[in-house]
Amino acid sequence: MVESSLRLVLFDVDGTLVLGSRAIRGWFEEALEEVFGEAGDIDNHSFSGKVDPQIVRELLTGAGVPATEIESGLPHVKRAFLDRLQGNLRPHHMRLLPHVKDLLELLEQRGEVTMGLLTGNWERGARTKLACFDLNRFFSFGAFSDGQRHRGDLPPVALAQAAAVTGQKHRAAETLIVGDSVLDIECAHQHGMKALAVATGYTPLSELQAAAPDWVLPNLGEVHQVHTVFRKP
Repeated sequence: MVESSLRLVLFDVDGTLVLGSRAIRGWFEEALEEVFGEAGDIDNHSFSGKVDPQIVRELLTGAGVPATEIESGLPHVKRAFLDRLQGNLRPHHMRLLPHVKDLLELLEQRGEVTMGLLTGNWERGARTKLACFDLNRFFSFGAFSDGQRHRGDLPPVALAQAAAVTGQKHRAAETLIVGDSVLDIECAHQHGMKALAVATGYTPLSELQAAAPDWVLPNLGEVHQVHTVFRKP
């Protein structure tokens, strides 16, 4: 069930497909403290829609750590966090969001679109989270925060990955980004892509609506509205 103009659908991870517990932020904090001796004002910092390296930079810049020190320590934070995540994460730390698997299975069966990921997570982190619910099988490629500074850097990476995997070129106008944050919406429109926002993360529905996505839904289980977007040509 996909609108005739859509050929590539890129899904965010946190707040869109799954939602993690407080434990994940705790492991992120531990990794920062291991490498830098502090984690900045992490309890009050918004992670929503941001890429992982950006979060590290913002937290430590706010704590007064010099930029050169942050950059040299970033690979060590990445490894320390991902090792903790992979070693400790269990399904009870995660929640599969409503009707996600139903939608992914439907799109896979119909075969009318290519599905990929577009997420601020480092790839190993995203794959570790999705593995809790066997979701990686739906996504053979994606755009992740490895080497990217901002979410706006991700769409060209996703288009290149989609072409490499499918052997077909996908146009931005045929691409839909599904996410739960204002930054997902801005990222899509910055690159001439469509945006479907879902209020299953930490951004209220009213804030998502104010950012003017092409579609906005309380969740992916809103059957009538979802079918308006994902309908058969």
